[in-house]
Amino acid sequence: PRGPPHSASAGKIMAAAAGTAPGPASDAAIAEPKSTMLTTEAPQIIEHCQLSITYSPTDIRWVPSSARFVAIGEKPRGTGALQVYELDGGKAKLVHECEKPAAFKCATFGASLVEDRHLATGDYNGGLSVWDLNRTDAPVFAAPKAHSQIINCVDGCGGLGIGGGAPEIATCSRDGCVRIWDPRVPDPVVSLEPADGETARDCWTVAFGNSYSDAERCVLAGYDNGDVKLFDLRTNTLRWETNCGNGVVNVEFDRKDIEMNKIVATTLESRFRVFDARTLHPTEGFAFKEERAHKSTIWRARHLPQNRDLFATTGGNGGLNLYRYSYPSKRTFKDEEGHYRGVAGGGELLNNR
Repeated sequence: PRGPPHSASAGKIMAAAAGTAPGPASDAAIAEPKSTMLTTEAPQIIEHCQLSITYSPTDIRWVPSSARFVAIGEKPRGTGALQVYELDGGKAKLVHECEKPAAFKCATFGASLVEDRHLATGDYNGGLSVWDLNRTDAPVFAAPKAHSQIINCVDGCGGLGIGGGAPEIATCSRDGCVRIWDPRVPDPVVSLEPADGETARDCWTVAFGNSYSDAERCVLAGYDNGDVKLFDLRTNTLRWETNCGNGVVNVEFDRKDIEMNKIVATTLESRFRVFDARTLHPTEGFAFKEERAHKSTIWRARHLPQNRDLFATTGGNGGLNLYRYSYPSKRTFKDEEGHYRGVAGGGELLNNR
């Protein structure tokens, strides 16, 4: 395969919306979340529309401050597909499309100004490009050899009014490298690479966080062997690492522009972990709770922008789960050695589809 398996093997896009929503756990707790709410009382997940397309979609993003979304993917002949849709009368209308030589794998608007709405994409050839969706004949920024192999994930920060500091793009690849890009310069400003003699692990996911000031910013990376690593970009150091037991498919902070609060990491084998990222113990790291869902790979976890305690997961079984995070009564306690340890909360399953 040319990267981690696609989260969608058939050509379908579904747009959905969630309605308004009406004790301490051990670090290694594993639970199958169960809804405690009646179906009629739970937030409803309403399907707006469903589309059949002629390619395998690999990523879909809402265009900021609009009723449009962009879908990217791979056509059967290995080329890249990019389509822009607009919601009109409850239906999605195709307003723009283009085809590029390299298949697209991932995308983000996170480093763009709201008025520009520039889309950053990573492709199967290891190239990073930034596109103006009004003129897609040529990218406004391109690094054709950003990585030596497929770019599995991109994330952005500093754009859209979210996060302090300059707009930056993070990329990760099968070559084991995590790189930080400033679109104003052609070369990466930071390159986090395997040490000499160390086997390069396939890095599947990357996410920005802790960007609450112009000086502070961290990047989180997940790998095929289950490793999760937190890099501090201010000090250029590895701040924390752990292993989730299975390949880490997706990681996300609940919000990028605050001091680290929570992290969700989803994995193969139907598991995800929620970490309390406020308290870092010197030996035990962040407290977490592990839960099972979907009975298959959990491809994504996404937090609701208006409420960081609500998040959704998507699974290889075609399911969409909506959760609410509940904080413990006390988030820290002091252990026998005098160090503070975090206490993880739990995720309540509100609805699924």
